[in-house]
Amino acid sequence: MNKDNKKKEEKPKKSDFKAFLKNRAPIYLGIIAIFVIFVVPELTKGDLQSSFPDNLTDKQKQIVEILMSYNGPNEKGLTVMNSITEQIATDYPNEKIYDNKKTKVDLIVSRSDESTENIYKVILTFESYKGKTEYVWNVNQDTKEIEAKNSNAKHVIDIVNYYD
Repeated sequence: MNKDNKKKEEKPKKSDFKAFLKNRAPIYLGIIAIFVIFVVPELTKGDLQSSFPDNLTDKQKQIVEILMSYNGPNEKGLTVMNSITEQIATDYPNEKIYDNKKTKVDLIVSRSDESTENIYKVILTFESYKGKTEYVWNVNQDTKEIEAKNSNAKHVIDIVNYYD
């Protein structure tokens, strides 16, 4: 009878895994917090596209997408977005330029003029502590033709068009 009482009094064994986690929960929470604080911001660090304004209309977003995804007459290789990003990275090596308080990216999309219904003017301005760079293009929504309107924009289009 004594053995039967002992069996009834024994508590069911806790899961070893649960006990393992319960004892180490603060450590795991600390590791997760460190990951969130240090790694996630690095993975989501600023870039050119994330610096574009959020208040663009759907049509304006479509025009910007046509421009930034343009990759030359053979439709291979470098895009306008990649070309501008590489130029900025070359001008600011080993810097997180988008995190700098003096860095501003402005994007304006508007009709080129009232007589041309499907041609839009896109002005991208990148301003930093080194100065201001402005790119101006006309984008035809129907034909997806892109025309550079200043020397900086022409340089980008030339890089895209002649990239191998």
